[in-house]
Amino acid sequence: MVLRYLTDQLTKVQIVNDVNKDFVIEALRSIAELITYGDQHDPSFFDFFMEKQVVGEFVRILNLSKSTSIPLQLLQTVSIMIQNLRSEHAIYYMFSNEHMNYLITYSFDFRNEELLSYYISFLRAISGKLNKSTISLLVKTHDEEVVSFPLYVEAIRFAFHEENMVRTAVRTVTLNVYHVGDECVNRYITSAPRTEYFSNLVSFFRNQCMDLNRLVSEALKNQGSDSTSAIIAAVDEIEDNLYYFSDVISAGIPDVGRLITDSILMLLVFPLLLPSLRTLDSNDMQSGVVTSLYLLCCILRIVKIKDLANTIVAALFYPFETFTKFSGGKVNGYTSDSGFTSVSQESDENSAKCKAEHLTVEVPNSTSSSDLYPESVMSENNRSSSNLTLRELLLAYVTKGHDVQVLGSLSVLATLLQTKELDESMLDKLGILPQRKQHKKQLLQALVGEASGEEQLFSSENSWMRDSIGCELSTYLEKIKELYGLSFLCSDLVTSPRVPRFQVLDALVSLFCRSNISAETLWDGGWLLRQLLPYSEAEFNSQHLELLQVSYKNSATALVKEVRGFWPDLLITVLCNEWKKCKRAMESSYPPKEPKCVLFPSPILASEDDIPDSSSFAAGERLHELAKVFVVLHQLQIFTLGRPLPEKPLIYPPGDLPANSRAQTSGLDLSGPKPGTEVNLVNAVPCRIAFERGKERHFSFLAITVGTSGWLVLAEELPLKKPFGVVRVAAPLAGCNPKIDDKHSRWLHLRIRPSSLPVLDPAKFNTQGKLKSKAFVDGRWTLAFRDEEYCKSALCMIVEEINFLCDEVHRRLKPLLNLETSLNLAGLADEDSSSSTTPRNSV
Repeated sequence: MVLRYLTDQLTKVQIVNDVNKDFVIEALRSIAELITYGDQHDPSFFDFFMEKQVVGEFVRILNLSKSTSIPLQLLQTVSIMIQNLRSEHAIYYMFSNEHMNYLITYSFDFRNEELLSYYISFLRAISGKLNKSTISLLVKTHDEEVVSFPLYVEAIRFAFHEENMVRTAVRTVTLNVYHVGDECVNRYITSAPRTEYFSNLVSFFRNQCMDLNRLVSEALKNQGSDSTSAIIAAVDEIEDNLYYFSDVISAGIPDVGRLITDSILMLLVFPLLLPSLRTLDSNDMQSGVVTSLYLLCCILRIVKIKDLANTIVAALFYPFETFTKFSGGKVNGYTSDSGFTSVSQESDENSAKCKAEHLTVEVPNSTSSSDLYPESVMSENNRSSSNLTLRELLLAYVTKGHDVQVLGSLSVLATLLQTKELDESMLDKLGILPQRKQHKKQLLQALVGEASGEEQLFSSENSWMRDSIGCELSTYLEKIKELYGLSFLCSDLVTSPRVPRFQVLDALVSLFCRSNISAETLWDGGWLLRQLLPYSEAEFNSQHLELLQVSYKNSATALVKEVRGFWPDLLITVLCNEWKKCKRAMESSYPPKEPKCVLFPSPILASEDDIPDSSSFAAGERLHELAKVFVVLHQLQIFTLGRPLPEKPLIYPPGDLPANSRAQTSGLDLSGPKPGTEVNLVNAVPCRIAFERGKERHFSFLAITVGTSGWLVLAEELPLKKPFGVVRVAAPLAGCNPKIDDKHSRWLHLRIRPSSLPVLDPAKFNTQGKLKSKAFVDGRWTLAFRDEEYCKSALCMIVEEINFLCDEVHRRLKPLLNLETSLNLAGLADEDSSSSTTPRNSV
């Protein structure tokens, strides 16, 4: 048979040169195909393969070869065979006799990238067949302890190769090894020097974090540069690394979770991320803060280790200066980037010195009422900002930070809130334990009977809560002291459980009073507030409610101005769309935005003075932002009263058209003028316009309003059916900004904006919310009339119709803009709904 012939020919080969090289390559390839076929259809094939010890012949041929083509084919041949063999007996044979270990440790020339690729695929193929039985064939033992495991050792040599595909394959190999669950192998993996692999993993990850920070820094400095794709690629790789950490931990190998936790804290969190949370200049929005906040969110969200999560939370109660000292006494490091510490580039000796040094810091008592308001935290001259705890720093960003700092801080708080590995007592100490969980815990304690139920449920100074919080937090503070050399001294660490909660609530209310924050960020703040207080106004004081009402009224005033702006015809549509989106976001189990969105800042609401007169697109973006801000503030008002959010905003229905309106006399229906539509031109004004140079055309001009829509119409008169004509061109009436030419009193200039807002079409935006194409440019019409009176008549017609349109928009928005009316109507709607579904006397 063919297999016998090929095997006999291979045994006769004593040298591999250019003459027989091609035959050897083809023989190796054919043998792989025959063995794979035989494993599935004819066992005699593999019996012959074992009898002739063909794998040994493969090794002999490899040693005879001087070119790279033979090793390439040999690695491919063996990989194909291992991947496709289904028989457990066949796998046992392939892994026995040390042939695989010989090939694994063979000195291949890895300067050849193709050869390295085949070698890594070979290792991955072997790892794919590992189980508790087969793994014993690839290790060497002494006194029942593993002393050598070439597959693992050789694989992790390439763990940090420059090629991403190589690194990915190595991770697959290691995970396959970890998930076997062999205790002897696990002890080998977690013994020196193999444990260095885990710290090296974190070091490599740390360098990737620093690369990300450089990209973010460049993007923030050069707002016009298109660095989005590079940041996305860096983010994807960082998150892949963290998911790999998570997969490693899920294998359940003893001590691996501790090794990874220690490495992440010592190499990344303490010396790099936490010191970078503060900017040196209050007027400088540094990239290190943004990157650090994002990375903290990622670590907590993906790497699910209880000790890691709780240690990070405990570290938030340290003053900022603690970690400045830990990182060598440098605030934000010495890197050229603005904000990210470069401690990772220091020598291991310096790191060891920092680790050995015991840093003791005195924390001021933070129970005074003056410290309950984060907005005063950074402005008080008598208290250095370096004495702020990191938790207070996060709240200070919420009240006074830049938009991305606010979003990053909210993302951290939201991530902590959703981290299941955190003890509830730690969340309570942070001030972010949801109200429903507080009530549940208090009810449980009341049922146990440690004190009177009423005392435990309604007392604001529950001793059991203070004891629980103090014990849990003290445990992790003590761990930080013992393991990482950071001491914590505080005269009164355990404050009233209500104080941290009031601090968070104050910060969030303060956030909604800020005018320099994007709507997207406010939505995140609204979501967090809803999570903390699902039961309405129970914890809002009169000052909170007053501040929220003032902020809402300011937002409503700004929105009313848009009724006379560029886009009044689409204002109601935008409000209805954003209402549904905001309601869905507020009621969701997850924050509206992912943590990585902090790396792609949202546009800040432009002031009216900053919008150029020629840009309806900029005005449309402002309208969209104003609408989103108004919606979230309005829904918060409803929420503070404990009422459910209605499915739609309270807006009056469309009114009837006036009997003598131009829309009625023209014969148009609600769909508006479309090209080819026949209209009555009794109110039209004749004019001329040239859409192309030298080609002037005669039209009848008409301005028409139907409800909240309006059009500028150019129609051609029908000679045989006067005074009727056919619509040739129609453009939006709103935002046309009519103006008679200063030098030619018969000329009327009109601005023609797009008929729809790009924000209403998600397909026009990428995943970061940026337009895929360039911004729209407004058009221009210049109409020439017979005389000055005709021109003024056309101007008056436009102004009248614009007023009709704006008045109708304002009329329909009245119940929504008037807070008391809106809440009363919402209450009546709720009562009607309940009375229609439940009889009054029903049980």
